[in-house]
Amino acid sequence: MSSLVQSVDWLAIAPPTIAAVVGLVVLVADLFVGEARKPLLGWLSVAGLAAATLMLLPLLDADRSTFCLVGDTGVCSYTADRFTLVIQFLVLGGALLSALLSVTALKDDGKRLPEGEYWFLFLSSAAGAALLPASRDLATLVVALEVASLPAFALVGLRHGDRKSSEAALKFFLSSVTATAVSLMGISFVYAATGTLHLTLVAERIQDVDGQLHTLAQTGVVLTLVGFAFKTAAVPFHFWVPDTYVGAPLPIAAYLSVIGKAVGFSGLILVTVVALPSYADVWGPALAVLAALTMTVGNVGALRQQATRAYSAVRLLAWSSVGQAGYLLVPIAAAAYSDDAEKSIGSTVAYALMYGAVNLGAFAVAALVGRAHRLNRVADYRGLYASSPLTALLLGFFLLCLAGLPPGIIGLFAKVTVFSAAVDAGLGWLAVVMAVNVVIALVYYLQWTALLFRAPEGEPVRHHLPAPLTAAIALTGVLGIALSGAPQLVLRFTDTGLF
Repeated sequence: MSSLVQSVDWLAIAPPTIAAVVGLVVLVADLFVGEARKPLLGWLSVAGLAAATLMLLPLLDADRSTFCLVGDTGVCSYTADRFTLVIQFLVLGGALLSALLSVTALKDDGKRLPEGEYWFLFLSSAAGAALLPASRDLATLVVALEVASLPAFALVGLRHGDRKSSEAALKFFLSSVTATAVSLMGISFVYAATGTLHLTLVAERIQDVDGQLHTLAQTGVVLTLVGFAFKTAAVPFHFWVPDTYVGAPLPIAAYLSVIGKAVGFSGLILVTVVALPSYADVWGPALAVLAALTMTVGNVGALRQQATRAYSAVRLLAWSSVGQAGYLLVPIAAAAYSDDAEKSIGSTVAYALMYGAVNLGAFAVAALVGRAHRLNRVADYRGLYASSPLTALLLGFFLLCLAGLPPGIIGLFAKVTVFSAAVDAGLGWLAVVMAVNVVIALVYYLQWTALLFRAPEGEPVRHHLPAPLTAAIALTGVLGIALSGAPQLVLRFTDTGLF
């Protein structure tokens, strides 16, 4: 008789486990640390995220799996393969940069953001986000998704006495709860039709579903897709994004724009390409249409932002992130039509890595300017070069990367990779829509970039750069420039090892 005792591969699960354990340590330490020493909690959290990121290095050699079925060790709930490690690097590295932004934000906000609760929620969300790409069954996938999402609601609305923050949290909460409910309904239908939650077994069994359960399986597939469309901020499920980004503390807006997207898209990839490849004729066209709508609505929304409107810089970045989500959807849709689905998925992963680095950099500069200009309007960036030349050059570089223009070579290469994925899959119409949207996006990215180098109105505002903010801007700048010099470093991840 085989043993029912599970052996746990602690090295494989180390990255999310370290983030979760440090979160608990911070929560307990908060009870015993005096007000004067509260900033130490932030540095402990930064160290914990750095340690979790470094624990990815021993996992680079081979695929590792744990929490496997007793009778079939090839079917596991947690797998640390190439795809998992790349997404975990994006999630934990992005969380580390957001944590550096948070150290300064918490100091500037005084007592309005409770530090112990903030860092516990932040690390809990990061742990859930790191767990999700390793999930290989639907139950673990949903649990990871909610562990990543639930603390994020609280983080958005954590600022005491701020009505804008509370409203943003409510919108985010209602949209996400709706998405979860729809996803759970879809997953329950898939489970009823197949009798399993493991992704590889779902892929096998859903092809041979009994005729009476065929409609149930199809409905489950559609509902699951709708739920993940909410999580990825795809149109028409994007309405919460601009207000949530404006109402949230800026480091949390940066966190949601990158880590939130990585979570949603990795979950969507696992559900569609791994669990439901036989339903490619259902999710392929649906995601292609969603991609076209999302990039168009996002870019038009960003184009309509007025430079003098309050919080227009954050709103522009929010609408831009919706547009970028459209580009990220393109290769996933292409995977339904392509003979090489792995290469298509790799295009999304490569684009997500580029987007994560430069978008966090743009938010880091927005955090710096927001310290002197509380309304954080695009107009407030006029003449930034006169007062902070290096910061202005880096923001211009980040914006050009997002636009896909030299010297932002990595942005150009990532867009070409996504474009070629659509063309290779025979989605010529989607490639045309993407090309039109890239041109639309050039307008608002270049307008903002040009504003940085115009003569300032009045005396230039000097921006004091605290050490954590300097580190975040420098790290993203070095990463963006290094990747533009050697884009093959990202493009080699088009081989995800997911299949």
